[in-house]
Amino acid sequence: MTSSDPEILHISARIDRPAGEVYDYASDPRNLPAWASGLSSSITETDGRWVADSPMGKVSVSFAPRNDYGILDHEVTLPSGEAVHNPVRVIPDTAGCDVVFTLRRQPGMSDADFRRDAETVSADLATLKHLLEGA
Repeated sequence: MTSSDPEILHISARIDRPAGEVYDYASDPRNLPAWASGLSSSITETDGRWVADSPMGKVSVSFAPRNDYGILDHEVTLPSGEAVHNPVRVIPDTAGCDVVFTLRRQPGMSDADFRRDAETVSADLATLKHLLEGA
């Protein structure tokens, strides 16, 4: 985990699988409950919208369109109606790749809550690594 600004953390995991395989798996919303418990314990598509049961309650999740650049950005609309944009990239590197999640501190968020969010994202990326490397 590295930080370029106290309000932004770039949290990453090295995954020893081809970037295309990682992108294909991680970009499928149906796979979120398997690796992103910080966002979703279950997810369903209803009328073209993805709705997840999350630790924050029911949230709506919209994803960047499929692309060739490894962009996995998603926007989470919280029960309050507030939308949070989450930039995520799958970056190829020889036979493997790096998955980088940019975590931004939300207005009014305490240090403890920001640290907890960072730990959750880090754990989710570790789970993704474990699932895809088959370890």
